Amino acid sequence: MAIFEGAGVAIVTPMKENGEVNFDKLGEIIDFQIENGTDSIIICGTTGEASTLSHEEHIECIRYTVQHVKKRVPVVAGTGSNCTETAVYLSKQARDDGADGLLLVTPYYNKATQKGLIRHFTEVAHAVDIPIILYNVPGRTSCNIQPETAAYLAKNVENIVAMKEATGNIIQAAKTVQLCEGALDLYSGNDDSIVPILSLGGKGVISVLSNVAPRATHDIVAKYLAGDTKGSLELQLKYLPLVAALFSEVNPIPVKAALNMMGMEVGPLRLPLTEMEEANAQTLRTEMQKVGLIA
Repeated sequence: MAIFEGAGVAIVTPMKENGEVNFDKLGEIIDFQIENGTDSIIICGTTGEASTLSHEEHIECIRYTVQHVKKRVPVVAGTGSNCTETAVYLSKQARDDGADGLLLVTPYYNKATQKGLIRHFTEVAHAVDIPIILYNVPGRTSCNIQPETAAYLAKNVENIVAMKEATGNIIQAAKTVQLCEGALDLYSGNDDSIVPILSLGGKGVISVLSNVAPRATHDIVAKYLAGDTKGSLELQLKYLPLVAALFSEVNPIPVKAALNMMGMEVGPLRLPLTEMEEANAQTLRTEMQKVGLIA
């Protein structure tokens, strides 16, 4: 059984002006997401600036989210690291704090081999007893889970149950589905390819777009799964220009800017991320106006 079906939000981590995590604001945006149809909260992923959170902040963000959500939707905790020992530590803590599942990114910078990926993910999975979503985003990590590796892990490690597919390579995604033979659920990791991943049997999306347009993102998936593929595709295409604007600079720079434009007051970014260039911000503002997110 899938951890969730539909649209999971890769939620931002709100910050105060002094750089501290704004937990009150995190609670507000979690409620906004759930009230607008989001099917799962993914905390401490790339969009949540996990790479610049201390271990203590990382753990507290996950704990707070689980406690605030109160089982209204599944909570998936990002606990990946390029250090296997650290990933095990964060994963155990997230499990103990009540996360419903884990999101494990491929090791970045040190770039494990396929053998290393198998060892890494297997060791983390064996340390916990909750479902795991592998996160394949080679554009950010320079490390790619090959379809054969995904299939091995899906068939040999019981609690590795899904993959967030963010390669942008639909051929690789199709081969992964083929080789896994139903043993691995697939989620789109790119908002511009939700429908293509659903067409391969995907269960939904782990979305940046959902931060600003949760109902529409939910509906793209819900319509497809209900058999309204035409309606799903129409929504996917409608939001493509906004998706492009949300990725005109490195994520999560634009999405935090967008939320602030909406009056959500999620605060600044942590260095080395900086505020959005004005030309890109204007394009983002225009696209948000076109879909009615701001006046």
